[in-house]
Amino acid sequence: MIKNKTNASIMLSVGSVLVLDQLSKFFVLRNLNPNNSIEVIRNFFYLTLVYNTGAAFGILKDKTFVFVAISLLAVIFIVFYINKRKKGAFPADLGLGLILGGALGNLVDRLRFGYVVDFLDFKIWPVFNIADSAITTGVFLLIAASVIKNFRPRTG
Repeated sequence: MIKNKTNASIMLSVGSVLVLDQLSKFFVLRNLNPNNSIEVIRNFFYLTLVYNTGAAFGILKDKTFVFVAISLLAVIFIVFYINKRKKGAFPADLGLGLILGGALGNLVDRLRFGYVVDFLDFKIWPVFNIADSAITTGVFLLIAASVIKNFRPRTG
């Protein structure tokens, strides 16, 4: 899948996200009832099992085929990009790995169940999962790497 040996760190982050995401969802599915919350940190953090048939924030509900297709295209694009680019900086590599791992984690859910399993609940934000967190963090890292790369102090 990934050709270049220098991309081992990317694959490690992909694998880590995918394993953590799927193990956490397995645990949640075995131990929580849908839409019931368990308070983990009083008045702050809860575990709440939600079956998300839409995208972020539950938009476009019940469009599983569309999200599977988009996820597959994103995975193919990212893998292609990783194989064709020059060696990147660590933040960019980590960002790509997190995005790819998160996309694969949610894709596995959509293919297995027809929905994404969400469970991390702060009550002030829609319920999400580890894959969602990885994607968001990965995008942030890519943006930060791009800004850092393009910031060159003027000399002379």
